[in-house]
Amino acid sequence: MIIVLGATGHVGSAVAQTLLDSGKRVTVVTRSEEKAASWRGRGAEAALIDISDVDQLRGLFRRGRRAFLLNPPAAPSTDTDREERRTFTSIVAALSGSGLEQVVAASTYCARPGKQIGDLGVLYEFEQALMAQPVPVLIQRAAYYMSNWNTLLDAARRGTLPSLLPAELRLPMVAPLDLGRAAAEHLRKPAGGSGIYHVEGPERYSPSDVAEAFAAALARPVKVSVTPRERWMDDFRSQGFSEAAARSYAGMMAISVDGACELPDTPARGTITLAAYIQELVDNQPARGS
Repeated sequence: MIIVLGATGHVGSAVAQTLLDSGKRVTVVTRSEEKAASWRGRGAEAALIDISDVDQLRGLFRRGRRAFLLNPPAAPSTDTDREERRTFTSIVAALSGSGLEQVVAASTYCARPGKQIGDLGVLYEFEQALMAQPVPVLIQRAAYYMSNWNTLLDAARRGTLPSLLPAELRLPMVAPLDLGRAAAEHLRKPAGGSGIYHVEGPERYSPSDVAEAFAAALARPVKVSVTPRERWMDDFRSQGFSEAAARSYAGMMAISVDGACELPDTPARGTITLAAYIQELVDNQPARGS
């Protein structure tokens, strides 16, 4: 049995479905009965557990042999760094005495020590805590999720792609399905490996490339609208971010914009292009009223 955390999100669901498709027994962890029922309909088992409950989570881990660990993002209205540190502490504590033979954990490119730098700092601490415990752990550092552009589909339909990133800044990006396939592959291999590996898509892309992909899929012009750095905090606040979360996300964004991230020379590469990802997004979300 393979336990999958985060199976109701883009990456965790891709991991779980890829494992099911390959014939593996999977238990997904969720707090929603509706989502649990959906996964049972696909052939998975489902456990209604709050991952902050260490004893419950450890009990579930004891039923499995391997696990995919994803620290869930906190609501941006909270102090996201504080809340995400709390949840990863629970996940790591639940591994003690679990009997698991292997785990794969989701992390991010550019993970590094530091405060108020969002996932870069929090997931680095998660990595360190995982490496300090005895269960073998493979850290999957992921490039910028292509799914981060999903919420901008309506804006693209109106002809504009808002971006905090400079229009021509090329970044590693990756489709969640490619991440799911990569993690599932490692979860199916012989147990015992530890270390860090990186996964990105077939090419690196800029916001201008994203706008072009939307334009092609929508058959209409789409222009990048870059938010100046001095307005980042206001932009996050306008979206309902707490002051602490806005400062943390702005700090994370600054590292990417300033080129302070050392990129891997030989990452694993998925096959899904940005154009294919955006086309599928547009096809699956028709415009309102159409």
